Amino acid sequence: MTARRPRHFLFLQGPHGPFFARLAASLAAAGHQTYRIGFNSGDALFRSHFGGFTRYTGTAEGWEAWLSAKLEKAQVTDIVLYGTTRPVHAQALAMARAAGLTTHIFEEGYLRPWWVTYERRGANATSALMDISVADMETALSGQSDPPAAAPARWGDTRQHIFWGAVYHAAVLAGGLRAKPFPTHREPGVPAEAAIAIRHLLLSPYAALYRTRATANLSHSGAPYHLVLLQLSHDANHIAASPYPSNEAYLTHVMTAFAKGAPGHHRLVFKAHPLEDGRQPLARTIARIARRLGIARRVHFLSGAKLAPLLDAAHSAVTVNSTAAHQALWRGLPVKNLGPAPHAKPEFTSRQSLEHFFADPDRPDRDAYMTFRRYLLATCQIPGGFYATRARRRLLRRATDLVLAPLDPFDALNSADATAQHLRLVDKSGH
Repeated sequence: MTARRPRHFLFLQGPHGPFFARLAASLAAAGHQTYRIGFNSGDALFRSHFGGFTRYTGTAEGWEAWLSAKLEKAQVTDIVLYGTTRPVHAQALAMARAAGLTTHIFEEGYLRPWWVTYERRGANATSALMDISVADMETALSGQSDPPAAAPARWGDTRQHIFWGAVYHAAVLAGGLRAKPFPTHREPGVPAEAAIAIRHLLLSPYAALYRTRATANLSHSGAPYHLVLLQLSHDANHIAASPYPSNEAYLTHVMTAFAKGAPGHHRLVFKAHPLEDGRQPLARTIARIARRLGIARRVHFLSGAKLAPLLDAAHSAVTVNSTAAHQALWRGLPVKNLGPAPHAKPEFTSRQSLEHFFADPDRPDRDAYMTFRRYLLATCQIPGGFYATRARRRLLRRATDLVLAPLDPFDALNSADATAQHLRLVDKSGH
Protein backbone atom coordinates (compact mmCIF):
# COMPACT_ATOMS: atom_id res chain seq x y z
CA MET A 1 0.00 0.00 0.00
CA THR A 2 1.36 3.43 -0.94
CA ALA A 3 1.66 5.84 1.98
CA ARG A 4 -0.34 9.03 1.67
CA ARG A 5 1.66 12.19 1.14
CA PRO A 6 1.71 14.49 4.19
CA ARG A 7 -0.45 17.58 3.91
CA HIS A 8 0.58 21.06 4.97
CA PHE A 9 -2.02 22.83 7.13
CA LEU A 10 -1.89 26.59 7.64
CA PHE A 11 -3.92 27.85 10.61
CA LEU A 12 -5.18 31.42 10.83
CA GLN A 13 -7.10 32.87 13.79
CA GLY A 14 -9.18 30.43 15.79
CA PRO A 15 -11.61 30.48 18.70
CA HIS A 16 -10.20 31.77 21.99
CA GLY A 17 -8.42 29.00 23.87
CA PRO A 18 -6.33 25.95 22.96
CA PHE A 19 -8.59 24.18 20.45
CA PHE A 20 -6.57 25.02 17.32
CA ALA A 21 -3.35 24.03 19.09
CA ARG A 22 -4.85 20.67 20.10
CA LEU A 23 -6.13 20.09 16.56
CA ALA A 24 -2.70 20.91 15.12
CA ALA A 25 -1.07 18.42 17.52
CA SER A 26 -3.53 15.75 16.41
CA LEU A 27 -2.81 16.43 12.72
CA ALA A 28 0.95 16.32 13.41
CA ALA A 29 0.50 12.95 15.14
CA ALA A 30 -1.12 11.72 11.91
CA GLY A 31 2.03 12.69 10.00
CA HIS A 32 1.06 16.11 8.63
CA GLN A 33 2.77 19.51 8.82
CA THR A 34 1.15 22.44 10.65
CA TYR A 35 1.90 26.17 10.60
CA ARG A 36 0.24 29.14 12.27
CA ILE A 37 -0.01 32.79 11.27
CA GLY A 38 -0.80 35.20 14.09
CA PHE A 39 -1.40 38.92 14.35
CA ASN A 40 -0.74 39.60 18.03
CA SER A 41 0.53 38.03 21.25
CA GLY A 42 -2.84 36.44 21.93
CA ASP A 43 -2.52 34.41 18.73
CA ALA A 44 0.95 33.30 19.87
CA LEU A 45 -0.22 31.82 23.19
CA PHE A 46 -0.09 28.20 22.00
CA ARG A 47 2.56 28.59 19.29
CA SER A 48 4.66 25.67 20.57
CA HIS A 49 2.01 23.20 19.40
CA PHE A 50 2.56 24.15 15.75
CA GLY A 51 5.40 23.14 13.46
CA GLY A 52 5.99 26.81 12.76
CA PHE A 53 4.59 30.20 13.82
CA THR A 54 4.84 33.52 11.98
CA ARG A 55 3.46 36.84 13.14
CA TYR A 56 2.25 39.12 10.38
CA THR A 57 3.17 42.73 11.12
CA GLY A 58 2.63 44.26 7.70
CA THR A 59 -0.12 46.47 6.36
CA ALA A 60 -3.58 45.63 5.09
CA GLU A 61 -2.44 46.40 1.56
CA GLY A 62 0.47 43.99 1.83
CA TRP A 63 -1.43 41.03 3.29
CA GLU A 64 -2.41 39.24 0.07
CA ALA A 65 1.07 39.35 -1.47
CA TRP A 66 2.67 38.26 1.80
CA LEU A 67 0.21 35.40 2.28
CA SER A 68 0.64 34.27 -1.32
CA ALA A 69 4.40 33.97 -0.80
CA LYS A 70 3.81 32.08 2.46
CA LEU A 71 1.44 29.62 0.81
CA GLU A 72 3.97 28.87 -1.90
CA LYS A 73 7.02 28.64 0.39
CA ALA A 74 5.30 26.32 2.90
CA GLN A 75 3.66 24.28 0.12
CA VAL A 76 0.33 24.75 1.87
CA THR A 77 -2.40 22.30 0.89
CA ASP A 78 -5.05 23.25 3.47
CA ILE A 79 -6.12 26.37 5.38
CA VAL A 80 -7.88 26.11 8.75
CA LEU A 81 -9.73 29.07 10.27
CA TYR A 82 -12.55 30.15 12.56
CA GLY A 83 -15.26 32.20 10.86
CA THR A 84 -15.28 33.62 7.36
CA THR A 85 -16.10 37.30 7.63
CA ARG A 86 -13.12 39.00 9.29
CA PRO A 87 -10.99 40.64 6.57
CA VAL A 88 -7.91 38.42 6.93
CA HIS A 89 -10.06 35.31 6.60
CA ALA A 90 -12.24 36.53 3.75
CA GLN A 91 -9.18 37.35 1.66
CA ALA A 92 -7.40 34.13 2.61
CA LEU A 93 -10.43 32.05 1.65
CA ALA A 94 -10.67 33.73 -1.76
CA MET A 95 -6.96 33.10 -2.38
CA ALA A 96 -7.20 29.48 -1.23
CA ARG A 97 -10.13 28.74 -3.52
CA ALA A 98 -8.38 30.36 -6.49
CA ALA A 99 -5.32 28.20 -5.79
CA GLY A 100 -7.36 25.00 -5.37
CA LEU A 101 -6.50 24.57 -1.68
CA THR A 102 -8.85 22.84 0.75
CA THR A 103 -10.39 25.15 3.35
CA HIS A 104 -11.61 24.03 6.77
CA ILE A 105 -14.02 26.42 8.48
CA PHE A 106 -14.95 26.07 12.13
CA GLU A 107 -17.75 28.07 13.73
CA GLU A 108 -19.97 28.02 16.79
CA GLY A 109 -22.52 25.25 16.41
CA TYR A 110 -25.74 25.94 14.56
CA LEU A 111 -27.22 23.56 17.15
CA ARG A 112 -25.28 24.89 20.12
CA PRO A 113 -24.30 24.32 22.84
CA TRP A 114 -23.41 20.66 22.37
CA TRP A 115 -22.11 20.95 18.83
CA VAL A 116 -19.55 22.84 16.74
CA THR A 117 -19.97 23.67 13.06
CA TYR A 118 -17.46 22.33 10.51
CA GLU A 119 -17.76 23.20 6.82
CA ARG A 120 -15.44 23.69 3.86
CA ARG A 121 -17.21 26.17 1.56
CA GLY A 122 -18.57 28.75 3.98
CA ALA A 123 -20.49 29.21 7.21
CA ASN A 124 -23.64 30.94 8.40
CA ALA A 125 -24.92 33.16 5.56
CA THR A 126 -22.25 31.77 3.17
CA SER A 127 -22.85 28.12 4.11
CA ALA A 128 -23.53 25.49 1.47
CA LEU A 129 -26.76 24.92 3.39
CA MET A 130 -28.14 28.14 1.91
CA ASP A 131 -28.54 26.38 -1.46
CA ILE A 132 -29.74 22.97 -0.25
CA SER A 133 -33.52 22.55 -0.12
CA VAL A 134 -35.35 20.60 2.56
CA ALA A 135 -36.51 18.19 -0.17
CA ASP A 136 -32.89 17.51 -1.16
CA MET A 137 -32.01 17.00 2.50
CA GLU A 138 -34.79 14.45 2.87
CA THR A 139 -33.52 12.57 -0.18
CA ALA A 140 -29.95 12.52 1.17
CA LEU A 141 -31.22 11.19 4.52
CA SER A 142 -33.18 8.32 2.99
CA GLY A 143 -32.57 5.15 4.94
CA GLN A 144 -31.33 7.00 8.04
CA SER A 145 -33.74 6.88 10.95
CA ASP A 146 -31.76 8.28 13.86
CA PRO A 147 -34.06 10.59 15.87
CA PRO A 148 -32.95 14.23 16.24
CA ALA A 149 -31.16 15.01 19.48
CA ALA A 150 -32.87 17.36 21.91
CA ALA A 151 -32.20 21.09 21.73
CA PRO A 152 -30.74 22.32 25.04
CA ALA A 153 -31.79 25.95 25.44
CA ARG A 154 -28.64 27.39 26.91
CA TRP A 155 -25.40 28.81 25.56
CA GLY A 156 -23.01 26.21 26.97
CA ASP A 157 -19.57 26.69 28.56
CA THR A 158 -20.29 30.40 29.01
CA ARG A 159 -17.82 30.96 31.82
CA GLN A 160 -15.06 29.11 29.97
CA HIS A 161 -15.82 31.15 26.86
CA ILE A 162 -15.52 34.39 28.81
CA PHE A 163 -12.39 33.13 30.59
CA TRP A 164 -10.51 32.34 27.38
CA GLY A 165 -11.61 35.68 25.90
CA ALA A 166 -10.13 37.47 28.93
CA VAL A 167 -6.90 35.42 28.68
CA TYR A 168 -6.55 36.19 24.99
CA HIS A 169 -6.97 39.93 25.34
CA ALA A 170 -4.76 40.06 28.42
CA ALA A 171 -2.03 38.33 26.40
CA VAL A 172 -2.43 40.91 23.63
CA LEU A 173 -1.92 43.70 26.14
CA ALA A 174 0.96 41.97 27.90
CA GLY A 175 2.74 41.50 24.58
CA GLY A 176 2.45 45.16 23.73
CA LEU A 177 0.11 46.82 21.28
CA ARG A 178 1.51 46.94 17.78
CA ALA A 179 -0.14 48.35 14.70
CA LYS A 180 -2.70 45.83 13.40
CA PRO A 181 -2.68 45.02 9.69
CA PHE A 182 -6.45 45.36 9.55
CA PRO A 183 -8.95 47.44 11.50
CA THR A 184 -10.41 45.18 14.17
CA HIS A 185 -13.88 43.81 13.43
CA ARG A 186 -14.66 44.28 17.11
CA GLU A 187 -14.95 47.65 18.78
CA PRO A 188 -13.86 49.54 20.86
CA GLY A 189 -10.36 48.09 20.46
CA VAL A 190 -8.06 45.69 22.28
CA PRO A 191 -7.48 47.51 25.63
CA ALA A 192 -11.18 48.18 26.15
CA GLU A 193 -12.02 44.67 24.88
CA ALA A 194 -9.77 43.13 27.54
CA ALA A 195 -11.28 45.31 30.28
CA ILE A 196 -14.80 44.42 29.16
CA ALA A 197 -14.04 40.68 29.13
CA ILE A 198 -12.50 40.75 32.61
CA ARG A 199 -15.38 42.82 34.02
CA HIS A 200 -17.91 40.44 32.49
CA LEU A 201 -16.15 37.47 34.05
CA LEU A 202 -16.07 39.07 37.50
CA LEU A 203 -19.71 40.16 37.38
CA SER A 204 -21.12 36.82 36.17
CA PRO A 205 -22.27 35.72 39.69
CA TYR A 206 -24.35 38.90 40.03
CA ALA A 207 -25.85 38.36 36.58
CA ALA A 208 -27.14 34.99 37.76
CA LEU A 209 -29.11 36.67 40.56
CA TYR A 210 -30.66 39.17 38.16
CA ARG A 211 -31.50 36.38 35.74
CA THR A 212 -33.80 34.62 38.21
CA ARG A 213 -35.62 37.78 39.23
CA ALA A 214 -36.13 39.13 35.70
CA THR A 215 -37.53 35.85 34.38
CA ALA A 216 -39.90 35.55 37.33
CA ASN A 217 -41.23 39.10 36.86
CA LEU A 218 -42.13 38.41 33.24
CA SER A 219 -43.72 35.08 34.09
CA HIS A 220 -45.91 36.63 36.76
CA SER A 221 -47.24 39.29 34.36
CA GLY A 222 -49.38 36.66 32.60
CA ALA A 223 -49.34 38.56 29.29
CA PRO A 224 -48.66 36.89 25.90
CA TYR A 225 -45.30 38.02 24.58
CA HIS A 226 -43.13 37.90 21.46
CA LEU A 227 -39.45 37.18 22.14
CA VAL A 228 -36.74 39.07 20.23
CA LEU A 229 -33.46 37.14 20.27
CA LEU A 230 -30.76 39.79 20.27
CA GLN A 231 -27.27 39.15 18.92
CA LEU A 232 -23.92 40.72 19.72
CA SER A 233 -23.77 43.94 17.74
CA HIS A 234 -20.01 43.50 17.17
CA ASP A 235 -20.24 39.88 15.99
CA ALA A 236 -18.66 39.65 12.53
CA ASN A 237 -21.21 37.18 11.15
CA HIS A 238 -24.11 39.29 12.39
CA ILE A 239 -22.63 42.46 10.88
CA ALA A 240 -21.98 40.76 7.53
CA ALA A 241 -25.50 39.31 7.24
CA SER A 242 -27.67 41.97 8.87
CA PRO A 243 -29.83 44.00 6.46
CA TYR A 244 -29.84 46.91 8.93
CA PRO A 245 -27.29 49.77 8.86
CA SER A 246 -27.21 49.91 12.66
CA ASN A 247 -28.49 48.10 15.72
CA GLU A 248 -30.80 51.02 16.47
CA ALA A 249 -32.36 50.72 12.99
CA TYR A 250 -33.11 47.05 13.72
CA LEU A 251 -34.64 47.81 17.13
CA THR A 252 -36.75 50.60 15.62
CA HIS A 253 -38.06 48.35 12.85
CA VAL A 254 -39.06 45.62 15.29
CA MET A 255 -40.83 47.95 17.73
CA THR A 256 -42.60 49.89 14.99
CA ALA A 257 -43.98 46.67 13.49
CA PHE A 258 -45.01 45.47 16.95
CA ALA A 259 -46.80 48.75 17.71
CA LYS A 260 -48.75 48.50 14.44
CA GLY A 261 -49.46 44.80 14.27
CA ALA A 262 -49.55 43.13 17.69
CA PRO A 263 -52.78 42.94 19.71
CA GLY A 264 -52.92 45.60 22.43
CA HIS A 265 -52.51 43.13 25.30
CA HIS A 266 -49.36 41.51 23.85
CA ARG A 267 -45.88 42.41 25.02
CA LEU A 268 -42.47 42.53 23.37
CA VAL A 269 -39.47 41.04 25.18
CA PHE A 270 -35.90 41.71 24.06
CA LYS A 271 -33.52 39.03 25.34
CA ALA A 272 -29.84 39.97 25.41
CA HIS A 273 -27.21 37.60 24.06
CA PRO A 274 -25.61 35.46 26.80
CA LEU A 275 -22.23 37.15 26.16
CA GLU A 276 -23.66 40.68 26.04
CA ASP A 277 -21.16 42.76 28.00
CA GLY A 278 -22.75 46.20 28.14
CA ARG A 279 -20.57 47.91 25.55
CA GLN A 280 -23.76 49.26 23.97
CA PRO A 281 -26.56 50.89 25.99
CA LEU A 282 -29.22 48.45 24.82
CA ALA A 283 -31.60 48.97 27.72
CA ARG A 284 -31.58 52.77 27.33
CA THR A 285 -31.91 52.59 23.53
CA ILE A 286 -34.85 50.19 23.69
CA ALA A 287 -36.59 52.28 26.38
CA ARG A 288 -36.12 55.49 24.37
CA ILE A 289 -37.57 54.01 21.15
CA ALA A 290 -40.46 52.41 23.05
CA ARG A 291 -41.38 55.76 24.69
CA ARG A 292 -41.33 57.50 21.32
CA LEU A 293 -43.70 54.87 19.90
CA GLY A 294 -46.00 54.97 22.94
CA ILE A 295 -45.43 51.30 23.90
CA ALA A 296 -43.07 51.70 26.87
CA ARG A 297 -45.28 49.66 29.22
CA ARG A 298 -45.45 46.80 26.76
CA VAL A 299 -41.70 46.44 26.12
CA HIS A 300 -39.21 44.56 28.32
CA PHE A 301 -35.44 44.10 28.17
CA LEU A 302 -33.90 41.06 29.86
CA SER A 303 -30.16 40.61 30.29
CA GLY A 304 -28.87 37.31 31.61
CA ALA A 305 -32.29 35.62 31.59
CA LYS A 306 -32.36 31.92 30.72
CA LEU A 307 -33.65 31.12 27.27
CA ALA A 308 -35.59 27.91 28.02
CA PRO A 309 -38.31 29.32 30.31
CA LEU A 310 -38.70 32.37 28.06
CA LEU A 311 -39.29 30.22 24.99
CA ASP A 312 -41.57 27.82 26.83
CA ALA A 313 -44.10 30.62 27.39
CA ALA A 314 -43.44 32.76 24.28
CA HIS A 315 -45.99 33.44 21.52
CA SER A 316 -43.32 33.74 18.79
CA ALA A 317 -39.63 34.53 18.24
CA VAL A 318 -37.92 37.18 16.09
CA THR A 319 -34.25 37.44 15.14
CA VAL A 320 -31.91 38.67 12.42
CA ASN A 321 -30.08 35.36 11.96
CA SER A 322 -29.38 33.98 15.45
CA THR A 323 -28.90 30.23 15.84
CA ALA A 324 -31.06 30.54 18.97
CA ALA A 325 -33.95 30.33 16.50
CA HIS A 326 -33.38 26.56 16.57
CA GLN A 327 -34.57 26.49 20.18
CA ALA A 328 -37.82 28.16 19.14
CA LEU A 329 -38.31 25.92 16.10
CA TRP A 330 -37.71 22.83 18.20
CA ARG A 331 -40.65 23.94 20.35
CA GLY A 332 -42.84 24.56 17.32
CA LEU A 333 -42.89 28.33 17.82
CA PRO A 334 -43.45 30.70 14.88
CA VAL A 335 -40.11 32.28 13.92
CA LYS A 336 -39.45 35.40 11.88
CA ASN A 337 -35.90 35.66 10.49
CA LEU A 338 -34.98 39.12 9.23
CA GLY A 339 -31.63 38.22 7.66
CA PRO A 340 -30.08 35.33 5.70
CA ALA A 341 -29.26 32.17 7.67
CA PRO A 342 -29.01 28.42 6.98
CA HIS A 343 -32.15 27.79 9.03
CA ALA A 344 -34.24 30.45 7.24
CA LYS A 345 -36.09 27.93 5.08
CA PRO A 346 -39.60 28.79 3.84
CA GLU A 347 -41.02 25.59 5.32
CA PHE A 348 -40.43 26.66 8.90
CA THR A 349 -39.59 30.38 9.10
CA SER A 350 -42.30 32.92 8.31
CA ARG A 351 -42.44 34.81 5.02
CA GLN A 352 -44.98 37.30 6.40
CA SER A 353 -44.17 40.97 6.86
CA LEU A 354 -43.08 41.64 10.43
CA GLU A 355 -46.25 43.62 11.14
CA HIS A 356 -48.46 40.74 9.99
CA PHE A 357 -46.27 38.26 11.85
CA PHE A 358 -46.91 40.07 15.13
CA ALA A 359 -50.64 40.14 14.35
CA ASP A 360 -51.05 36.44 13.52
CA PRO A 361 -47.81 34.48 12.99
CA ASP A 362 -47.60 31.46 10.69
CA ARG A 363 -46.61 28.28 12.48
CA PRO A 364 -43.64 26.24 11.20
CA ASP A 365 -43.82 22.86 9.50
CA ARG A 366 -42.23 20.90 12.32
CA ASP A 367 -41.66 17.77 10.22
CA ALA A 368 -39.65 19.85 7.74
CA TYR A 369 -37.63 21.34 10.58
CA MET A 370 -36.90 17.88 11.98
CA THR A 371 -35.59 16.86 8.54
CA PHE A 372 -33.36 19.94 8.50
CA ARG A 373 -32.11 19.18 12.00
CA ARG A 374 -31.35 15.55 11.14
CA TYR A 375 -29.43 16.74 8.09
CA LEU A 376 -27.30 19.10 10.20
CA LEU A 377 -26.49 16.33 12.68
CA ALA A 378 -25.57 13.99 9.82
CA THR A 379 -23.21 16.49 8.18
CA CYS A 380 -21.74 19.67 9.65
CA GLN A 381 -22.45 19.47 13.40
CA ILE A 382 -19.69 17.89 15.51
CA PRO A 383 -20.42 16.94 19.15
CA GLY A 384 -18.34 18.96 21.60
CA GLY A 385 -17.24 22.54 22.18
CA PHE A 386 -14.24 24.86 21.88
CA TYR A 387 -13.91 26.15 25.42
CA ALA A 388 -14.38 23.61 28.22
CA THR A 389 -11.79 20.84 28.53
CA ARG A 390 -14.23 17.93 28.43
CA ALA A 391 -16.18 19.41 25.50
CA ARG A 392 -12.95 20.09 23.61
CA ARG A 393 -11.79 16.49 24.01
CA ARG A 394 -15.10 15.26 22.67
CA LEU A 395 -14.82 17.61 19.70
CA LEU A 396 -11.31 16.46 18.83
CA ARG A 397 -12.43 12.83 18.63
CA ARG A 398 -14.20 13.61 15.35
CA ALA A 399 -12.68 16.88 14.16
CA THR A 400 -9.36 15.43 13.03
CA ASP A 401 -11.01 12.69 10.98
CA LEU A 402 -13.37 15.19 9.34
CA VAL A 403 -10.49 17.50 8.44
CA LEU A 404 -8.55 14.60 6.90
CA ALA A 405 -11.57 13.13 5.09
CA PRO A 406 -11.44 13.30 1.27
CA LEU A 407 -14.95 14.81 1.03
CA ASP A 408 -16.66 17.59 2.91
CA PRO A 409 -19.57 16.48 5.16
CA PHE A 410 -22.29 17.34 2.63
CA ASP A 411 -20.62 15.56 -0.27
CA ALA A 412 -19.81 12.60 1.97
CA LEU A 413 -23.49 12.15 2.86
CA ASN A 414 -24.54 12.44 -0.79
CA SER A 415 -21.88 9.91 -1.74
CA ALA A 416 -23.06 7.52 0.96
CA ASP A 417 -26.66 7.98 -0.20
CA ALA A 418 -25.69 7.31 -3.83
CA THR A 419 -23.90 4.14 -2.79
CA ALA A 420 -26.90 3.03 -0.74
CA GLN A 421 -29.26 3.73 -3.66
CA HIS A 422 -27.03 1.67 -5.95
CA LEU A 423 -26.95 -1.22 -3.49
CA ARG A 424 -30.74 -1.13 -3.14
CA LEU A 425 -31.16 -1.21 -6.93
CA VAL A 426 -28.71 -4.11 -7.27
CA ASP A 427 -30.47 -6.04 -4.51
CA LYS A 428 -33.91 -5.42 -6.09
CA SER A 429 -32.76 -6.63 -9.50
CA GLY A 430 -31.23 -9.74 -7.98
CA HIS A 431 -27.78 -9.12 -9.51
